[in-house]
Amino acid sequence: MGVCDAMASNAPVGKPTEMSSPHLPRHVPKVAGIDSTVPAPPHTKAPLAGVPAAAAPADAAPAPGALITDRLAGWVSDLTTLHELTERLIKTATLDDALHEFLGAGAALVGARRGMAVLEPADGLGPTATIGLGLAHADLGTIETVPRGATSYGRLLDGLPDPSDPSRVPEPIAIHDVRTEEGLDPRHREVAARLGYAASYALPLATEEAGRIGAGVWLYDEPAAPSDRRRHLVGLYGRFATEHLARLLQVERARVQVSTVAEELLPSRLPRVPGVRLAARHRSGPRGGGDWYDALPLPEGALGLAVGSVSGTGPSALAAMGRLRASLRAYAVMEGEDPVAVLSDLELLLRITEPARSATALFAYAEPARRRLVLAGAGHAPPLLVGERRTEFVETSLSAPLGMLSCWEAPSVELAPAPGETVLLYTDGLLRRTGDAMDRAFARLHAAAASVPRADRDDPGAVADHVLRTVLPDGIDPAVEGEDVVLLAARFD
Repeated sequence: MGVCDAMASNAPVGKPTEMSSPHLPRHVPKVAGIDSTVPAPPHTKAPLAGVPAAAAPADAAPAPGALITDRLAGWVSDLTTLHELTERLIKTATLDDALHEFLGAGAALVGARRGMAVLEPADGLGPTATIGLGLAHADLGTIETVPRGATSYGRLLDGLPDPSDPSRVPEPIAIHDVRTEEGLDPRHREVAARLGYAASYALPLATEEAGRIGAGVWLYDEPAAPSDRRRHLVGLYGRFATEHLARLLQVERARVQVSTVAEELLPSRLPRVPGVRLAARHRSGPRGGGDWYDALPLPEGALGLAVGSVSGTGPSALAAMGRLRASLRAYAVMEGEDPVAVLSDLELLLRITEPARSATALFAYAEPARRRLVLAGAGHAPPLLVGERRTEFVETSLSAPLGMLSCWEAPSVELAPAPGETVLLYTDGLLRRTGDAMDRAFARLHAAAASVPRADRDDPGAVADHVLRTVLPDGIDPAVEGEDVVLLAARFD
């Protein structure tokens, strides 16, 4: 059946567009897939001048031209509706937004008021989600108390492929009247009565290419079922929605995998060293970046603190970040008392092994018992000192990033935090995510650190969270591409 064969009703979804065509051609051309098999109207003579045309009887059948016009208007209206709905769907960038859009559009197409969408890929690799339209969270929980095999959406999700055709997409399931439908589970009838719905229409989110990734079910307040034309429209929309959701599903899986790899390359936990308390925050985009941090216990109660950023995004940047962090740890163990030597060795390694890549880094050798830090930076943003009496950036020597010079070396800086002060190390992503010019971004960061509530100053994690919330009040959407953000806070007792 053609796309528009099932759209031939005189009551299209949406208001039909008025069309006037007093003299349609004998053979109506095919338009947008429309099968023009309606016969052309017979030729008639024009009425004589001055003689009024005879009025058609009230019960006379409509003229063939009017039928064609009505059918074309219905087809155009339905195609316009589908175009608008698919345009809105394609603009969604996350699985959650796409599921909500699919659920709302499907309800409009089938003429229902409430519904539920379930994301559950058949391969079992996730992610999974359940959302409702006009249903509270408790209502969704109530529906899920019905045995899965007794629900229409559950039968679509769990149904086995046809042995004769494993690629066959399961058919939608319509329950015209929950009270009288034969073979329904009593619990199903009980839940329907409690939530006040009398009929349902379930549609699989499945195609031969994408397989089954979920299902949608819409609920009617009264016994009802969508017409053939409405079923055809929602079927077309459902196939398009499945393809779009399948693409977003792959993006989400890739993002989770990248995030997992990045987290595995970072410290699983921060060390406990007397005299200092540590906290770290790491946020990344969907492709993953090369921002990192580290805290390494060193001999004689010392501590090495580091943050850095490798150029690029994606798996190659993550791999380079892992190699750079591992190398810095080795250099810190050997010569951590001299941060300049540590970064010089790192510069040489980067220049030899990855000449096409650059990186920024900051390394600090801390002696918590003496409240003393010696630090050096390579093209990295200066640390921020946060305390009761002062909030100021630590002045470090201006230096190019690693890999940008044939030989890197810059003098180190010594810092003596007062008891209760926190040294905040961070990457450039915190500044760039603001969207401001760098001078304004630095001013925003300084103001955020100065506004940390007194009750939170004793907790480095609370300090980092306050700064992150204040500098980026809208948060960081993991699905939106952008700079990684790293904060490493060290509070000295």
